[in-house]
Amino acid sequence: MSQALAAPGRRPIRSLPDELVSQIAAGEVVERPASVVRELVDNALDSGATQVTVRLLAGGVRLISVEDDGCGIPETELALALRRHATSKIGSLEDLESVATMGFRGEALAAIASVSDMALLSRPAGQATACLLEARSGELRPVARAIGTTVEVKELFFSTPARRKFLKQDATELAHCVEAVRRHALARPDVGFAIWHEGKLVQQWRAALVHGAGAGNDALDQRLADVMGEEFLAQSLPLAHTEGRITLTGRAGLPDAARARADQQYCYVNGRFVRDKVVAHAVRSAYEDVLHGQRQPVYALYLDIDPARVDVNVHPTKIEVRFRDSREVHQAVRHAVENALAAPRAGSAAAAAPAVAPGLPPLPATPAASPVNLWQKQAPALAAQAQAAMVFDAPAGHKVTDLGALWAASRGAGTAPMPAPETAPDTPAEAPAVWPLGRALAQLQGVYILAENAQGLVVVDMHAAHERIVYERLKSQWDAAARIASQPLLIPATFAATPQEVATAEQCAPALAALGMEVTPFSARTLAVRAVPATLAHGDAVELARSVLAELATHDASGVVQRAQHDILATMACHGAVRANRQLTLAEMNGLLRQMEATERSDQCNHGRPTWRQLSLRELDALFLRGR
Repeated sequence: MSQALAAPGRRPIRSLPDELVSQIAAGEVVERPASVVRELVDNALDSGATQVTVRLLAGGVRLISVEDDGCGIPETELALALRRHATSKIGSLEDLESVATMGFRGEALAAIASVSDMALLSRPAGQATACLLEARSGELRPVARAIGTTVEVKELFFSTPARRKFLKQDATELAHCVEAVRRHALARPDVGFAIWHEGKLVQQWRAALVHGAGAGNDALDQRLADVMGEEFLAQSLPLAHTEGRITLTGRAGLPDAARARADQQYCYVNGRFVRDKVVAHAVRSAYEDVLHGQRQPVYALYLDIDPARVDVNVHPTKIEVRFRDSREVHQAVRHAVENALAAPRAGSAAAAAPAVAPGLPPLPATPAASPVNLWQKQAPALAAQAQAAMVFDAPAGHKVTDLGALWAASRGAGTAPMPAPETAPDTPAEAPAVWPLGRALAQLQGVYILAENAQGLVVVDMHAAHERIVYERLKSQWDAAARIASQPLLIPATFAATPQEVATAEQCAPALAALGMEVTPFSARTLAVRAVPATLAHGDAVELARSVLAELATHDASGVVQRAQHDILATMACHGAVRANRQLTLAEMNGLLRQMEATERSDQCNHGRPTWRQLSLRELDALFLRGR
């Protein structure tokens, strides 16, 4: 995570030139008490503060006081600090194009002073006493204070009663103020924060200072646990991804931890909290086939990028940004989250447990899943129910369309034998130290596989698990193709297009061709779809073209076609996966477990449902009141 927002050295406050002021996206920054808190905490962090204290009365309407231990403001610059467009953080257009501070417009204090009774109290290092400046009267007098700055905002909107009337209840405004400080706290684990309301401590986050190797990550994890809870830390995966000139860190929540609302989604660009459609779309696409229904993922992402490659001068609230290359950012974020979610979690769970639990025999090696030795010594009375052995551990190499190659071909019902009950060999050959998903024990109601591992009991939904295995195998084979096959249309599909769609089709013709599409101008306001990807030939060509052109204007268009392809592959995998009530042998069940351990995203099926659950020995003991 970037710590570049800490002030490198104090610069004097000065009025900005008129030409630079005209290029700033200025506007009203005071919407509610939380807006004041956000702007004042921004200034505190820019001053190099290590402790920020916020005191509120009546949800911030009667009083907002922000104290810090930063570098302070000299007596000669206090009056200038209240002047509109006077700041120490930028001085030229070059500084505006590569902003490295939280605040930079120089209008926050002036805007706050115009709608409240504000006082500015500050003392820099080397000054004998602190000075207090009353914004309304302009009175300046010496007072006692340690090094740092305190800004007091009283009776917000007293001069504009119409705006004060639209404020919510005190509890609601307090919640917004706490959320504003929480966003800052997640970005700066090296700074302590405290929030007081009506003389009572509401929230406090101490500075997380961890020394040694990996101290930055440890401090960030500590702050994430303090702010978002220990559960978030336990139900999330660390991120550490570098792609080109972009570095992404943080944590991505597990699919099981998804929520009904998008209230725990934090994204930071160079330490600044933002709400960006590019990043949100990239994260959502990474969770696309592991989330169930309309669930929302939880995450805290920290994006480090060259300040010159991102424009923060877009909106007065500074919560929106514009990237110079949005596609580069989109791909970096998507790849980072996808890589974190790809690894099966069973392995990490097993690594934290002992290799063999007390009282359990060593796990045997997987028996060979060969149709020759699995289907012998059958019972003639059950011959009509015979099924072919499923080879789960066979290496991939068949064609995408050859689903029958995923397992052995079915035999005739009248001649196929039934499998004999299997027993695990007494002496395993080269058995691994631990199998994350353990050893298969039995099949329950033809739906679930019961297995034992070092932690206890594992319950596997065999259809969901096999569906994910087949799906990922089909995707890898599909992605191995160098180019998407194209299917020319016998009759081109024409549609009325907007000028932006026409321009996008002309500029991105090579990208469309790589996606197996041919979209050419038919007239000034009409486009013709002459070819589509072969796998999507039976779909709506016009709708596909509109979707691709819409995303091509902002994102990587391959995402649209890729999602359409994955939908087809998911349907194929769902129909090709093992069905309920299919009787599997122990070898087949163990083969399925081993494939799950080696398959990406095997913790969820294609529809986002979990594929397995762990019941620990402690949980089982609690069910039967053992030890009580």
